[in-house]
Amino acid sequence: MTTATVSRWDRFRESFLWYSFKRDKIAIVSFVVFVAIVLAGVFAPLFAPADPYDLAQINIMNSELPPVWMAGGDAQFPLGTDAQGRDLLSTILYGTRVSLLIGFGAVLMQGALGILFGLLAGYLGGRVDAVLMRIADVQLSFSTLMVAIIVGAVFKASFGNLMFGEIAIYMLIVIIGIAEWPQIARTVRASVLAEKKKEYVDAAKVMGFGTNRIMFRHILPNTLSPIFVISTVQIANAIISEAALSFLGLGMPETQPSLGSLIKSGFDYIQSGSWWITLIPGLVLVVLVLVINLLGDWLRDMMNPRLYKG
Repeated sequence: MTTATVSRWDRFRESFLWYSFKRDKIAIVSFVVFVAIVLAGVFAPLFAPADPYDLAQINIMNSELPPVWMAGGDAQFPLGTDAQGRDLLSTILYGTRVSLLIGFGAVLMQGALGILFGLLAGYLGGRVDAVLMRIADVQLSFSTLMVAIIVGAVFKASFGNLMFGEIAIYMLIVIIGIAEWPQIARTVRASVLAEKKKEYVDAAKVMGFGTNRIMFRHILPNTLSPIFVISTVQIANAIISEAALSFLGLGMPETQPSLGSLIKSGFDYIQSGSWWITLIPGLVLVVLVLVINLLGDWLRDMMNPRLYKG
């Protein structure tokens, strides 16, 4: 291990970030649970007992088997099976990976658009600020579900369900990303308005630095804290949006499981007694969103000394 690596690790251990994290038990538990869920989703092919995409491993005769701790359960399917005979544990692992990919992908798109427009609006001001913020106001008047319903319906009518199913994951990332960028743009704009009045910005102008360099190399690094905080909340919102759209039939198809599509696929079987098909994926979704929100709350409090209680 090099001296540079040791010094960076030592600086991290001495930072307020690490100090506040190790003193907050809720943040520690939330982080451990979140990492476990992410690792389980990313390495789903290693952990899953079966591949839900492989039709050769699916037997319709195994449909609606209860979890192993219930009467009639099969040790081969620890959490039971769904209506198609797929192992529920495997579909949850693969579905979690899809939901996380959509959540992080959508927030990356939100971040790219929101940071760019927020920097331009806050730093340039004037007509640019007025136009971009009015666009943001218009965008906020349309909910994510409304945008997704319109775009999804038009796309399905134009290209068919088969084509939509093939690119559904990319469509959801784009739809949720475009629908939610004003949240980050407004946050960045407010930070930029405060930062551009500080002396280091005036010094950069005196030294002849261009607008792009001042915005992206000087102002942007000082606005990252609120961006990190709102991004954690937006990841949770994106995952919920994906689940809601899939439940409405406008998200991931049942042949490509996500947490939302799994909940939808089992909803019709609750009254017949096969509650585990919907309830277990629903609990995973609730836990995932909860730990992300708890981490976001801790990050917000940690970055605001007036809120941090230690």
